[in-house]
Amino acid sequence: MSDADLKPCEAAIPRMRALKLATQSTHQTVDDAIMAANPFADLDRYAGFLRMQLALHGDVAALYQDHALAQIVPDLAERLRLRQVQQDLADLGLSADPQPAYFDAASTWSLPQALGWLYVVEGSNLGAAVLLKLARKLDLSAEFGARHLAPADGGRGRHWKQFTAALEAVQMSPEDENQMQSAAKEAFARVHHWIRLYL
Repeated sequence: MSDADLKPCEAAIPRMRALKLATQSTHQTVDDAIMAANPFADLDRYAGFLRMQLALHGDVAALYQDHALAQIVPDLAERLRLRQVQQDLADLGLSADPQPAYFDAASTWSLPQALGWLYVVEGSNLGAAVLLKLARKLDLSAEFGARHLAPADGGRGRHWKQFTAALEAVQMSPEDENQMQSAAKEAFARVHHWIRLYL
């Protein structure tokens, strides 16, 4: 990314609503697929859910280490939940063999593409509140086996608002907006791929 990508926005663009509307169908497909798989029915199914999460968070780990993105999104590196997923697998005595990541150190990406993917991954932490309640039925918790579903310090709502405010503040052209929406759809499709593979 270039320094030009990091210019402050002169007037806030209501892009969060546009993102939500643009991805509504693919997002619903993912939610429906997860619930249809019933990953909290027993520990075997939950193991598949964890491996799906491992693949997803592995896909985006490189984004969370990106210096330019860290200037935009507060506490970016601390937001990555890959280590928590790995610890959840270890808690349950499960292997944590990673899949090839969508983004890695050799990848190149644009700012709109990266933010589209981060929108999906960061947004998943909001829905994790419901999933954590379901995980408790398997005697799992934010301290054992379901660490990656735990809320961030300060609460899920505050964490999400910080992210969305940062995203709104970035200057983008209409073409950038379209690219970000396409990237978010791509990210949801990737999640669906991992669901089909593991659940």
